Amino acid sequence: MSEPSRRRFVGSIATAALAASAGCLGVFDRGGADDDSRVLELMLTRRGSTLREDFVVDLEETRIRWDEAAFEATLDGEAYTTQYRKPFYSTPDDPKYAESEGTYYRLGSVAVDEVETTRPVLRLYPTASSAGAGTADDGDSSDDDDSPDDVVDADRLPESDATAVHVAHLAARARGNSGGAPWGLVQRGGYVYRDETAVETSELLADDAPSFVRYRDRRYRIDVSRERFHEAVYRAIVEPVASSPEEMERVLRAGHLEARVSRSALSEEANDILRAAEGDGYSESFPYSDAYEAVLRAIHRRPYLDGNVEKDAGVDPDESRLIRYDDGYYEARLQFRE
Repeated sequence: MSEPSRRRFVGSIATAALAASAGCLGVFDRGGADDDSRVLELMLTRRGSTLREDFVVDLEETRIRWDEAAFEATLDGEAYTTQYRKPFYSTPDDPKYAESEGTYYRLGSVAVDEVETTRPVLRLYPTASSAGAGTADDGDSSDDDDSPDDVVDADRLPESDATAVHVAHLAARARGNSGGAPWGLVQRGGYVYRDETAVETSELLADDAPSFVRYRDRRYRIDVSRERFHEAVYRAIVEPVASSPEEMERVLRAGHLEARVSRSALSEEANDILRAAEGDGYSESFPYSDAYEAVLRAIHRRPYLDGNVEKDAGVDPDESRLIRYDDGYYEARLQFRE
C-alpha cells in the first residue's frame, strides 16, 4: 500500500477533531429535536417604565441598618468597614445604586482584611419524646427526663433568639433525611450569632440558659459551642456614575439591557405572541412558526431556533434577560415544558 499524502493525513486529523467536538458544539447531532415532545415557553414580566425603579435604592428604606451609615460616611471621605457582611449587598451581577442631591452613585465593596474571631453556634437536636421528630440524634433519648422548668417556648424568647431557633430547627430537620436546608442561613449545621447586641441579650447563650426549647410542638436539646471563624473585612465603595435621571437611565441600559424590541418592526402575529407572553405565557413546539422565530431573533435568543439549545455552549436555558419593548421594560424568560 502506498504511503498516504501529507494533505490527506492532515485532512483526516481535522475531520476527526471536528467530529469529536460535535457533541459540545451541536454541529452534527441536534439530539433529535424534530421528535422532541417539549414546548418552548416565553414569559414576559413587566418591570416598569424606568430601570431606576429596580436598581436605584432608597437607603432609608432598606432593611440593612448600616447601609445608610456606610453611604454617608463614604461620601464624607471616611473609610467605612464591615466584618463578614458586605455593605449594600451589591455585586457585579446585581449592582445597586443610590441618589444624593441629584448625583447617582454605584454602591459596592472590596475586601481589605481578614480577622479571626470566635462566634457562638446554636445547634438543636430532637429529643426522643418530640412529636414526629423520628429517631433522636446523638443519643438524645437520654434527655427525655428533663423537667418543665428546663424547657423554654421559642415564641417567648427575644427576637434574635427566636430567629436563631428557627434557623437551627431547619438544620435539625434536614439532618439525616432527603430534604434540604437554606444553606447560607444555616451554617455549620446550625445558627451562628454574629451580632454583638444579640449575643449580649440572648437567653440561650446566658450562663443560666435552658437546656431545651420547644418549637412548633417539638422539643429540641440546645447545644451551644463557641467556634473560631475567619471573616473578611469589607470597605464600602461609593462611586459617582451619573448627574441626571436621564444619564442614569442610559448607564443602566448599557449595563443590563439585553435587547430593544420595537412593536413597529414586528408583524401583527409576532406582537400577538409578545402580548400573550405577558399574560399567561406563550409556547410552541419545534419547529417554530415564523412569528415565534421572529420574536426569538428580536430578543436575541437565536440559539433557541435550532430547537435544542441545551447542546449549545455558553447558553443557559433558564436564564432570564432584561428587554425593552416599546416604552416598557420586561424580564424575558424562556423554558422548556413537556
